[in-house]
Amino acid sequence: MGHLNAIPLTLKAANNFVALHHRHNKPVVGARFSIGCASDDDLIGVAIVGRPVCRHLDDGFAAEVVRCCVLDDSQKGACSFLYAACWRAWKAMGGTKLITYTLQSESGASLRGAGWSVVHENNGFSGKGWQSRIERQNQQITGQAKFRWEAQ
Repeated sequence: MGHLNAIPLTLKAANNFVALHHRHNKPVVGARFSIGCASDDDLIGVAIVGRPVCRHLDDGFAAEVVRCCVLDDSQKGACSFLYAACWRAWKAMGGTKLITYTLQSESGASLRGAGWSVVHENNGFSGKGWQSRIERQNQQITGQAKFRWEAQ
């Protein structure tokens, strides 16, 4: 495996990668920016950063990594590389907080490897939530318990 390089990506390219390779999430509608992870000129992962889904956290200086997706056979550390690249980019743009969420069933090793910490835990919910409108598609993970992580 080669050296990891960050590359700029359009949202369309990042969403195409997510549609093909993410194990439980779908592409996103909008974003602030997208970053690719390349090894030997091959795209092996993507991260998409958008506004915080939780409107109470959306102060203009906070952003959220809404998707992070790497190939199953990608080299170790690719997710950590993407999370760290997103934080560097967001800080360079004047951002002060970058968050993301993981299912409580996921280890979070890539986030710890990038220097992130768990700052909140939720137990999920059983209501309709965002799926109360017919045009919104339900995703299996919507109501599951999650950890909120923050870049340090």
